Amino acid sequence: MEKTNLQKKKHYGTVGKAVVYVLLTVWAIAVLFPFYWMLLTSIKSYSAYNSEYIPQFFTLSPTLQNYVDVFTTVPLADYLLNTLIFTVLTTGIMLVVTVLAAFAFSRLQFKGKDLAFTLFLSLMMIPSELVVITNFVTITNMELRDSFLGLILPSVTSVFYIYLLKENFSQIPDELYYAAKVDGTSDLKYLLKVMIPICRPTLITITILKVIECWNSYVWPRLITDDPAYFLVSNGIQEIRENGLGRENIPAMMAAVVVISIPLILLFLIFHKKIMEGVSRGGTKG
Repeated sequence: MEKTNLQKKKHYGTVGKAVVYVLLTVWAIAVLFPFYWMLLTSIKSYSAYNSEYIPQFFTLSPTLQNYVDVFTTVPLADYLLNTLIFTVLTTGIMLVVTVLAAFAFSRLQFKGKDLAFTLFLSLMMIPSELVVITNFVTITNMELRDSFLGLILPSVTSVFYIYLLKENFSQIPDELYYAAKVDGTSDLKYLLKVMIPICRPTLITITILKVIECWNSYVWPRLITDDPAYFLVSNGIQEIRENGLGRENIPAMMAAVVVISIPLILLFLIFHKKIMEGVSRGGTKG
């Protein structure tokens, strides 16, 4: 009798796993299909794409001419360089601001700290559109439009990242801090030598998420830059469509999107475990 029950449980467990894997497979296909279609379209010629009355899910005559066109017809390489500069500078400054703010809220003692942190968190409730309007007026009044400084300044801080790192810092035992202070260690040295190494997964997560945010930034660069010399890749796509390859050349547009997407896809594939680890560490107490 017990053997029969065990066999039934094993059977149900096998069926349950099979159902889960089938659902995961269907979900994976649904998620990955747009990327496959984007890549497939990018290797079709303009004439072959327009001659398809019924969309084809494969091609027998792939071509890389679209990739050549997006680099020779439009300044895509310049847009990539601008985006790289913007991303590196913004992420670097943001990390400094985030680490110092998270350390202050998690370790330093000062009057009104809890109230200040509560008010700081309440900023997350403000609609992003209001922030964009305020930033636009401020940057315009400072005459920083069409400059990297104007692009970077509004993005050098994040309430969410500071909160995430602050929670991670708070998990480090107070005894380590008190022992370091007894040994004469300064707050800055303790931050650099103890807290940052312990919380490296969260810092890696914040860095990667910020890089993705900067790379995909669209609204703010579109508002603050009119000079193509400062266009980022997200805005460059619109320029490519309007003044470069034309609205009808969908394969070339897809080739440009593939080129822009590859760095982020590789970044996520390389560091996805670190992202998951950092998020789980930042959201778990104890």
